[in-house]
Amino acid sequence: MSESYELSVEVKVTEPEVAVVTVSGDLDGETGTSLHHQLANQIVHGRRYLVLDLRAVPFMDSSGLNILIRASNEAKRLDGSVHLAAVSDVVLRLLDLTGISVTTPVHASPEDALAVIASQRSAEAGRADTAVCPASSASSPT
Repeated sequence: MSESYELSVEVKVTEPEVAVVTVSGDLDGETGTSLHHQLANQIVHGRRYLVLDLRAVPFMDSSGLNILIRASNEAKRLDGSVHLAAVSDVVLRLLDLTGISVTTPVHASPEDALAVIASQRSAEAGRADTAVCPASSASSPT
């Protein structure tokens, strides 16, 4: 019988729209509900950008993958994103085999993921500034 690791989830809000979620333990059908609730709670409270630190997740099954996909889809619906960080080789192989690593960014560390998010948010702010049409460009009849 294999040893099961109870799941632990810690959330650190780094900015009003950004949270780092540190996950420890096996991520499977028995333990995944806890992570699902934590991620849904973060999104409800305005966190559009989630970094999942998975360095301490030694095992993940299809239930865990489903949770990641659902969180990613929900964040995208809000013009945000989910980033995976510090993924173990075993979990990374699963992400690669299922194609999730193609659709969800995977980073070496949470700090790397936060840097990418900061860059994305800065670019979004720049696009929003240029999308505003100045009033002086409108022509007036003479």
